[in-house]
Order: sequence, then structure tokens, then C-alpha cells
Amino acid sequence: MKKITHNLPELIELEAILKEAGDLIRSEVIHTVHNGSCALPIHCLFMGNQKKDLPVLGFFSGIHGIERIGTQVILSFIRTLIASAKWDPSFQYILEHLNLIFIPIINPGGMWNNSRCNHNGVDLMRNAPVEAENKTHFLLGGHRISKSLPWYRGEWNEPMEEELNAVIKIIEREFMGSPFSVMLDCHSGFGLKDRIWFPYAKSHKPAVDIGFLLQLKELFELSYPNHNYYLFEPQSTQYLTHGDLWDYLYDYANENNNNTFLPLTLEMGSWSWVKKNPRQLMRFYGIFNPVLPHRHQRVLRRHLIFFNFLIRSVCGYHQWFPDSIQHQKYYYKAMDLWYR
Repeated sequence: MKKITHNLPELIELEAILKEAGDLIRSEVIHTVHNGSCALPIHCLFMGNQKKDLPVLGFFSGIHGIERIGTQVILSFIRTLIASAKWDPSFQYILEHLNLIFIPIINPGGMWNNSRCNHNGVDLMRNAPVEAENKTHFLLGGHRISKSLPWYRGEWNEPMEEELNAVIKIIEREFMGSPFSVMLDCHSGFGLKDRIWFPYAKSHKPAVDIGFLLQLKELFELSYPNHNYYLFEPQSTQYLTHGDLWDYLYDYANENNNNTFLPLTLEMGSWSWVKKNPRQLMRFYGIFNPVLPHRHQRVLRRHLIFFNFLIRSVCGYHQWFPDSIQHQKYYYKAMDLWYR
């Protein structure tokens, strides 16, 4: 059957960005989702220097198809970086010393279908081979009952979905060999406040790198003392899940890699958008995305400060990254803050 041309707005925007960027961005199609008669590529974008001894920063989004604002925020940020690269000598220096990676649409099949799950009916953030170590909320924590219910994990003993395998290959190839790497996965749909989550989602036990994470948090708050949008916390503070992809990769990195890999999640608090405009509840899309134009524009620019902070802090990680004595101090401080 002949494949039809997609008309997915976010994918059209991404492909337009690639044409405009020219040599500033290299693109690789890491997988193609065949959704009915339509072929939907998953693009991975590379900006900066890909030398293996340099730090790596990744921005990912679109793992839940209905949460389109995450992809839109990343695409807007990429446009900002392209413009900056043409005139800003400080950013040009950063590009010589940092490997930037973007996967803006991990789940194009779900986005095409306006669905949280992928085209196979599987929730990609419940699909990794990770079992929660404590009791999870019914359905929300991930289940194998039926794909007709939300948060479906997939069948027992089945391999991970191909979208995840494609992302894992990029993480292994580009992040694991780096001396220091951070990735931020953009979501929406929980709470009234924007949150920066970190492992674990499977357990209440602390991650080994909580000292580093606390140092990053304090560095951001010191650099931007009036920017109090974010609540930094382990995801387990709110709820536990099976099958979390970043838990899986974080543990994999710690077991097979001596370098530091820090996966973060930006969970944009969509309840605040619904609170200001309750009519959004009438549409499934409105539960996860800002609908009114002025609010949408505000969200697109709201996170630029944090994104730029991540670029500068990862590029210059050797200036602030704690040594073993500092790390021990921050570890106990983080234990008191997040796990007391």
C-alpha cells in the first residue's frame, strides 16, 4: 500500500526547522512508525560537538502523544538556539564544548491519534522492564489488563516497543560514553505547579546521585533567585509506577558505566491551565495542553531560562560538580530534604 504524506503539525514544524537550520543541525531518523497508511519518522537532532570526551545534554518530548505542549516547547527552544548560533559568540563557544541532542517527538503514532499511548495501545512510560518495589495505584502505576484502559504496559515477556528501543540506542551510543550527561524529558498533566522529577518512580529509595541533583537545584536557585516556578523532587514523592524508562536507563548506566548520567523530567502542571479555564475539561486535549493563545505563548517562553541554565551548567559541569567530600555532604543534605 502506498504511504500517504503525514499532516502532523508538530512533525511539519520539525521538518521545517531542519531545512532552515542548514549545517547547524544534523538529523537522523532513528525509527519510522507505520500507523495505518502513514509513515511517521522519529527524528533525532544533533547540535554542537559530538566528541566522546565532551558532556552531553538531551531534550526529549512527545513520549505521550496527547501531551503536545512538550514537543512545542522543545521546537520553540530549538529555533531560539539556531538563531543564537548565528550571532552569539558565547553560545558558539558552548557548541564547541557540548553535545546537544533532541528527540522532540518520540511517539508520533500517539500524537497522530491524539492518544497518550502509542499506535499499539501501549503507554511508553510504563513499558520498560522495571517493576515497582512498593504498591502502586490501581491502573495509574501501570497494568497488563487491557490496552483499552489507560496506562497499559503491554503483554508479559514481550520486547519493549520499538520507539523505546530507538531511544535506548541513542542513550547508549551518545550518553553512556560521556564523562557527564543530563537529559530532560518534557511532559504535562500533573498538579498546579511545574515539577522537576528525578529517579526513582519505582521506589521510595534514594537514587545514588541525589547529592549531585541537590547541587544542581541549588545552583539554579542561586543563579535565578526570583524564578520559583519549579518544585524539585523525586517522582516517588507523588506516586510510584512500573515500567519507567528513565529508571531503567538510570540503573543501566549505574551498573555498566562509571560516568554520571542524570535523567530529569519536566512535568508541566496542566491543572493550573484547567483551573483558569475549566472549559478545557470538555476536551481530552485540554487536560494536558494550554488552549488559550496567550497562555500557550506564555508556556512556550516560560521554560527558556531553565533550558538555557541546563546548557550552561552541563557545559561547565567541572566548575560546580562536587568532589567526593562535597558529594557526601550534599548526599546527606538531600536525604534530609527529600527522604526524611
